Amino acid sequence: MTNRRLLLKNIVLLSSLSLTSCGWRLAEVRATANNKGSRDQLDIYTWTQYVDQELFKTFNAETGIKVFTDVYDSNEVMLNKLQAGGGGTYSVIYPSDYMVQKMVEKGLLLELNHQRLTALDNLFPRFQNPSYDPNNRYSIPFNWGTTGLIYNSEILKNPPEDWEYLWQNQQQLNKKITLLNDVREVMGAVLKMLGYSYNSKNETEVKQAYEKLLALKGAIAAFDTDAWRNQILAGDLLLSMCYSSDAVKITQENPKFKYVVPKSGSSLWTDTIVIPTTAANIDGAYAWINFIFQPEVAAQISQRLWVTTSSRAAFELLPNKIKNNPNVFPPDSILEKCERITPLGEIEQVYERYWTELTSG
Repeated sequence: MTNRRLLLKNIVLLSSLSLTSCGWRLAEVRATANNKGSRDQLDIYTWTQYVDQELFKTFNAETGIKVFTDVYDSNEVMLNKLQAGGGGTYSVIYPSDYMVQKMVEKGLLLELNHQRLTALDNLFPRFQNPSYDPNNRYSIPFNWGTTGLIYNSEILKNPPEDWEYLWQNQQQLNKKITLLNDVREVMGAVLKMLGYSYNSKNETEVKQAYEKLLALKGAIAAFDTDAWRNQILAGDLLLSMCYSSDAVKITQENPKFKYVVPKSGSSLWTDTIVIPTTAANIDGAYAWINFIFQPEVAAQISQRLWVTTSSRAAFELLPNKIKNNPNVFPPDSILEKCERITPLGEIEQVYERYWTELTSG
């Protein structure tokens, strides 16, 4: 089958997919490792929100490769598993921007052969030479967004405008709030609230953030990246710290939920796609990247999963309701408040120590 016929087949298949049936359903999420080196299967390690059963079926129909996925809820969990030797079967991983830098430094990522990639020319210019990975040597940007707060506007009549809201309304929010299970996001948000950088390397400032969080700990229901979504929909939570890509899905499902980027600032993140040096199916990994970055496919993914595509060609295919949604594609006035998370060096151990003390017990 020629490339042109493959593309036409893919467009037909994707155009028939329902844009409303995805939700957060887990597809082929495997419980055990598969045989390493099989050319007809692709093992992906990713975030829960990127597991897309319909996409996997279409890819399998086009290529004959079956997709299996494992999921993680933080970059650190993913990195620890790989370093412990538990990632030998994965051929595609979705680390965030700052984690790409760390993985490159540790020699965990394959340098990409750009001649085998068809997506690069379609990327927005700002994604073609990102600071965390110059010239996209090791990663391709997949989804990007902000970190903020989602809340029940029917109950919380006085909406949150900044992170300080959690402390000011601690009694009303008691055991009805969750923060991300992510040391850099949580500590960074409080540092930002205190007037410091999300990436502070000042131990005194980091300690202040820890002490501020310690004062809120009793009101926090959980440090959680995934389970909060069903809980807030069920009414068990009033407010959650979350990623914009998750928030958009919930606000679409129930308009009483609103999303806000705190006015003191937050993080601007990019989730990427990489191939680890231990990849079992490198050909399959390149096939996957080229498949999901076809403009028609990327646009369908953006509509089903509400991800903020990095592809300019895909963006042009999106309906105006997505293009003009500020939670999906935030305006510069919001982006100017945000910082990218960057590697910290030796002081990262300080963050981890305080995080362990905060989340234990």
